[in-house]
Amino acid sequence: MDTTYIAGAGMTRFGKFPNTSLAGLANEAVDAALTDAGVRAEDVGFVAFGNATSSVITGQAMIQGQLALLDGALAGARTVNVENACASSSSALHLAMMAVASGSCDVALAVGAEKMSHPDKTRAFDALGRAIDISDPLVSESPSRNSIFMDLYAQEARRYAAETGAPVEAFARTASTVHYHGSLNPNAQHRHPHSPEEILASRMIVEPLTLLMCSPIGDGAAAVIVTRDRPSTDPIAITGAALQSGRRREGGQLVTRTAKAALEQAGRKAADADVIELHDAAAPAALVILEELGAVGRGEAWKLAMEGELRHDGRLPVNTSGGLISRGHPVGATGTAQIVELVDQLRGRAGDRQVSDAQFALAQNAGGAVTLDDPYTAAVCAVTVLERV
Repeated sequence: MDTTYIAGAGMTRFGKFPNTSLAGLANEAVDAALTDAGVRAEDVGFVAFGNATSSVITGQAMIQGQLALLDGALAGARTVNVENACASSSSALHLAMMAVASGSCDVALAVGAEKMSHPDKTRAFDALGRAIDISDPLVSESPSRNSIFMDLYAQEARRYAAETGAPVEAFARTASTVHYHGSLNPNAQHRHPHSPEEILASRMIVEPLTLLMCSPIGDGAAAVIVTRDRPSTDPIAITGAALQSGRRREGGQLVTRTAKAALEQAGRKAADADVIELHDAAAPAALVILEELGAVGRGEAWKLAMEGELRHDGRLPVNTSGGLISRGHPVGATGTAQIVELVDQLRGRAGDRQVSDAQFALAQNAGGAVTLDDPYTAAVCAVTVLERV
């Protein structure tokens, strides 16, 4: 693929903001990205706007991006709305890259924005519950009152533990690591470190997942400026990118084949990544995905977690932003938020959570589920390779 570049990236703080609109969140992130890139709004030739849940939570559908940007710097810009479950904004980034690489424009913007908090707390779960095949008989058989995805992540965790011997303490240690990272990230929704013991003692959601092992509901936005020309300062190259859809009962092979496609473009191996941001909607998922990416061998991820090697100062830094669990997971913004963190790491501006001499970074974002039987298969997966050049 033709190399494209990230010139700037910015985001809001993630959290619950009852008095801030989707438009307010989106424009804050857009303005931050434009400022970071030193790009004028009129130079942006294409906008891909990622949002997943507004049509269910607020009833607003079809033109979320145009409405969100209507009174901001990008009013009137060529805008396409992207709804692709929790991978909506990583999919938007993929479209922005394609727009630039094709020559359609020189500068494109990918923005993800989501407002999931609502006085009626059931609406967020209702929205998430539509990112599956609602005709699947397993849906009606699920007894959980939580997001059905926590049932799927719990199922995955139990299988991983049975197949690799991972103890529940490894899941708690993984969660403790990202909570520690989140405590160092001023944009994180939850900024309190938690010990493995506290995590195990928190309320059980679905065995073996406790509350502090799970991602929260929240609001936020993140934006990324993509260019065809190499920026004159702090250039970050997108050297590989792949977006794939799940096949029936494919399970984790979706992550593996998506990563393979992206990494082959870059001529890289996942095991060589200096820092990885991945889709840890529940703590055990981080361990499973690390192995599916090929960053470590089968049954090795939980051992690294127990040894503290997934910390920002460890052998394989993972989710230095705090991940979905601590930074937060306003689903339409998650993919671009991962990229914001990796840009900060590669530019050496991640503060107390900075990975030493980070040069090569990997992002993995997924969403939805096309089949629910064990192992469940996500609907979409995106893997992006970034390098400091």
